Amino acid sequence: TAQQNAGAAPKSSRPKKPTEEPAVRAPDVDSLGFQAMDHNVPGLSHVILQKLNMKSYEDYKSAMDGKKSGSDFGIRTYFDMFQKMEDTFKGWQGARLGRLGPGPPATGHAASLPRCQNVYYCGVACQRANWPLHKKFCRKLKLVALDRLVEWLIFTGDIPFPTETWTKPTRDVKGWEDWFSMQGQLEEKLGAILAGRYMTLLWANAGKPRPEDGELRESIQRLVTDFHSRPLTIGLALRLFGIDPLAKALTVHVVGASHVETLNARLTDYDEVTRMFPGHQGVEVVMVGADVVDGPIMRPPLAAPAPWGRVYLSSYKGLYHDFWESHVETELATRPDLVVGFHPGFHACPDLLAGWLPTLLLLRDYRLPVLFTVYSEQELKASLQILVELETHVVGYAANPFASLRPEQVYSSPNKAPVYCSSYYIALLGPAAAAAPEVGELEDG
Repeated sequence: TAQQNAGAAPKSSRPKKPTEEPAVRAPDVDSLGFQAMDHNVPGLSHVILQKLNMKSYEDYKSAMDGKKSGSDFGIRTYFDMFQKMEDTFKGWQGARLGRLGPGPPATGHAASLPRCQNVYYCGVACQRANWPLHKKFCRKLKLVALDRLVEWLIFTGDIPFPTETWTKPTRDVKGWEDWFSMQGQLEEKLGAILAGRYMTLLWANAGKPRPEDGELRESIQRLVTDFHSRPLTIGLALRLFGIDPLAKALTVHVVGASHVETLNARLTDYDEVTRMFPGHQGVEVVMVGADVVDGPIMRPPLAAPAPWGRVYLSSYKGLYHDFWESHVETELATRPDLVVGFHPGFHACPDLLAGWLPTLLLLRDYRLPVLFTVYSEQELKASLQILVELETHVVGYAANPFASLRPEQVYSSPNKAPVYCSSYYIALLGPAAAAAPEVGELEDG
């Protein structure tokens, strides 16, 4: 049966009457299962997994297999989706209690701060007590709240807009300002997204006033940088190591890939590498990780060079050192020319480091060009310390000119400066000079 889009605020305001927008047909969840939801509400599977904190990928698989219905998640309309998504981000901060809790306070009331619409308080007293600290980050956190709603347009296909072949040599493109300057008819492309059906549906159901067009344009541009940050960081790594895509077909392994890189990934997501290196000989990007999500790119890696002039995406679900033994050493997959890890996180705790250790040693001992990215300067320092202790040769590290411009909230506390994906990079190549074995020793090993 058809259901009207509702336009109700998921926070402190009372629900409004259903918005008179085109009706959203509720999916036949009994017969089509979870996946059918994306045909009615694009991006819904992403929201359920990443935003609604499903307990495991087994839950996701059960949903994809139709063993769980949409009613299990309480989502049948656009309004339901945005309200559930917002509920996931609610943090209730009691300044007097000195805690950030996962659920509402004893009063049962959570009010968002109007300025940023991002931090939720148990009451006015808590809000006022916390303001001296929060005011330092309020403006940035407002952008966080806006971007996480506009992000939905990535899963509807509105973002990113079609891009152009680079008109400048890659060495002359110093960052996003140069990149945007090469995009023809940029204002027209942004305007088409603003006037699109899904942008209208978003603000008819988000329960918040639609921002000014200028704010939305800036949000779209930030999300475009977030989308293209990974392929352009790969291109940057090729330049740093002097690897020429025009000279031969290349293979790039993305190590430690997870749902962040693979959920709803499309076969064309890394085509910006082709815009960056027109006329390249072919590039295969293999996503390797224990948390790789099934989808279009879940296909076997190539044993032969990638097709000329194309970026070919493939994946392997499992640990990298197992992939190396089962596929690279047996020539079922080609040896990488470059290995990239986006936010590997091995600095976070001893258990994660233990899981990464076989891979880090393999990358070191096979002298593979490696580029890791991190969120912050603090992560950069912690990661460098570990890599130095592992006697890895650190070629260099710096701020990433193609870091995402989309701010992300630090969920341990709302009152911290937002972070940005791939803010810094670390380039590695083989063992440190003092620990490097003779070539013969490595080959024998």
